[in-house]
Amino acid sequence: MKKKLLSVLLASAMILSLAACGDKTTSTSSTETGVSNTESSVSEEVKSDEPDARGLLNGKFVDTREISVELYDRNVDGGTEAGDNAWTKWIQEQMLERYNVKVSFVTVARWTEGDDINNLLAAGTAPDICYTYSYPTIQTYANMGGVLDLAPLLEENKDLVPSMFEWLGESLIYQDLDPNAGTLWAIEGKRNETCRINTFVRKDWLDKLGLKEPTNRAEFEAMLVAFKDNAETLLGADAAKMVPFSTSYDIGWRAANLIESFMDPAITDKELYVNGYDDRKFTENGTKEAVRVLNKWYNDGLIWHDFAVYGEGDTTEDDMIKAGFVGAFMHNYDYPFRGGKDSINATLAGLYGEDAKFVAVNCFEDKNGKYTKYRYSESGDRKVFFPATNDEPIASLCYLEFMSDPAVVEFLQTGEEGVIHTIDAATGAVVIQQPDDAHHDWYQNSGKNIDMTINCNGLRLSTEALTNLSLAYSYSDVDPADVQAAIEAAKLDSVVPKTPSVGDIAAETEATDLKGKRDQTFDKAVTAAVADFDSVWDNGMTEYLAAGGKAIADERLSAWEATYGSETMLP
Repeated sequence: MKKKLLSVLLASAMILSLAACGDKTTSTSSTETGVSNTESSVSEEVKSDEPDARGLLNGKFVDTREISVELYDRNVDGGTEAGDNAWTKWIQEQMLERYNVKVSFVTVARWTEGDDINNLLAAGTAPDICYTYSYPTIQTYANMGGVLDLAPLLEENKDLVPSMFEWLGESLIYQDLDPNAGTLWAIEGKRNETCRINTFVRKDWLDKLGLKEPTNRAEFEAMLVAFKDNAETLLGADAAKMVPFSTSYDIGWRAANLIESFMDPAITDKELYVNGYDDRKFTENGTKEAVRVLNKWYNDGLIWHDFAVYGEGDTTEDDMIKAGFVGAFMHNYDYPFRGGKDSINATLAGLYGEDAKFVAVNCFEDKNGKYTKYRYSESGDRKVFFPATNDEPIASLCYLEFMSDPAVVEFLQTGEEGVIHTIDAATGAVVIQQPDDAHHDWYQNSGKNIDMTINCNGLRLSTEALTNLSLAYSYSDVDPADVQAAIEAAKLDSVVPKTPSVGDIAAETEATDLKGKRDQTFDKAVTAAVADFDSVWDNGMTEYLAAGGKAIADERLSAWEATYGSETMLP
């Protein structure tokens, strides 16, 4: 039924005109600020003397429209004003010129974005275009009539968004289409970089102690013990500050490689989906035993004692790593390279010399001896939606089309040559280099301006070959070879999970603080006395399941079977 409905919807959409909100032929001119300016031109054949029913004349609104757009504020120390800088001004100028649409930005704190958007939606003051990682938030307000259904909007206006359909494809655009009601509350963004988590170790510490990079869990643990036992050799007067292994309150994310190594590498797509309410693998088989290992390390004094104290957005751990007191950690695959001169590796090199750096290793083997780990699928990024208070949905669609234009995305990610990037003479790679001064108006508060390119997460240049070549050069003030090695480490034996399309799961909007209960159980289990581990974990899991976790799994199971029958693997 679901597939038939989707086919009907897409077939209806395909018969619409493909004339865009402006011809995609572009020319480049220089503005007074020296910024490359992408201008739309409309071919003579499609020009008209009268506006259409939507108020568009040759791809541009006759009367100026106004929209507001959400933008994350990461509160970058010394960075530019999140909603008012050279990048936002460029977007505003381009949208006004191309579509006659005035754009304003509404900033929300990155680390509390779910709560902030929830509050704005509840107050009826959310921006016209919103995005969030939390689909249940969207679903909750959609059920109350607070979100626009994008299915009919796209069906009637597909001609306005050809670049968006080309970039995302119908599978991502209609990923969240409800198979029964036919509603579409959000459009999934696309991850153009699918690497996820790496394990990092201090290469200079290994060299100083005559150790090799660990290749399995036993060697990793022996390395941590060696760091602890040789604290004075490695840190001198700061030996008491030694942290062999650092993690955070978010154990499910920050110990992902370890956790996933305990899962069955032959797990079915069905089981992965049913138990995969979020991406922390909390209820997957094997997670408990992985956390038991962390519990042992904690009680052996190998893990940062205060890791559970500091919450989301706190910089204490980063400051400790940059100060040179940490021997190993797991994090986003590129974490030591983020931040230009303020990155972890750049800071360590400045303090202790160029040999002081973290390198990526694979050392958590599954039962088959491989380093199975999960990468991102192309979906599962931010979800873009329009609140019901949006009275300019057509102009908002034009914004999504603008943000899907490859020339626009490339400029927002790399800026003007000589300001944000240079071209490597030997390879032709695009080398991204943040301005030395964080107050520079073209400083990017988020890497590659990810907070602005709302349906593109990851480097996207003119060709796939150039993108792949340039990835290792897209971090300033670090060795591209280290970045390339990290990319390769993250991909080795990795699995890209498939995403089922089964419609909304009502139980996901009804659960009570599952994220908090999950994190508390992780943290309490790691820090418990060894003798108390089982009871702490089991009690926490029982509470989690009773608060809505089991209801979600049960509904996911029913939704899977209603859509895919007895199949356990997706095609």
